[in-house]
Amino acid sequence: MVKIYTRRGDDGSTGLFDGSRVSKDHIRCEAYGDVDELAAVLGIARAFVEDREIADGLLEIQKDLFAIGAQLADPKYESRKVKEKTVVTEEKIVAFERTMDRYEGELPPLKGFILRCGTKGASFLHLACTVCRRGERRIVLLARQAAVPPIVVKYVNRLSDLLFVLARVENRRGGEQQIDW
Repeated sequence: MVKIYTRRGDDGSTGLFDGSRVSKDHIRCEAYGDVDELAAVLGIARAFVEDREIADGLLEIQKDLFAIGAQLADPKYESRKVKEKTVVTEEKIVAFERTMDRYEGELPPLKGFILRCGTKGASFLHLACTVCRRGERRIVLLARQAAVPPIVVKYVNRLSDLLFVLARVENRRGGEQQIDW
């Protein structure tokens, strides 16, 4: 039986995928921790979004975020030498862009900033967007100090855009008006 506790982290350290140990407040842990938090917030959003197409898309994104977390937790990650499920491809980013282009056609044009509110689903998508942007900042900081696959930065950057658009779509379809600032 696998136990959830190991006691190895009682000294404030944690193990990475390559076997090395770092402090739990290491920027690498902050980066994959933010990605993990984002996946959890997307789980909440999925519970509240009304649009099944959006909910199904969020499930796929949650899976991608596990792959990104695995990449961030492995200082020696090389996509050629790992399990297929930990690889995130450029096609995912292209799909995000196509989805945004398709949804933008049903949304009112942005004239400036909007308030992050609306339906429960949209509100959680807005929250996910902000968590995603925090994660992106941490990943960029990590990338200045250590190797991070460039696709990770690109994916998270485009994901924050997608989450913003999805929140707007969820509001629109839920009958909520966009509130300009």
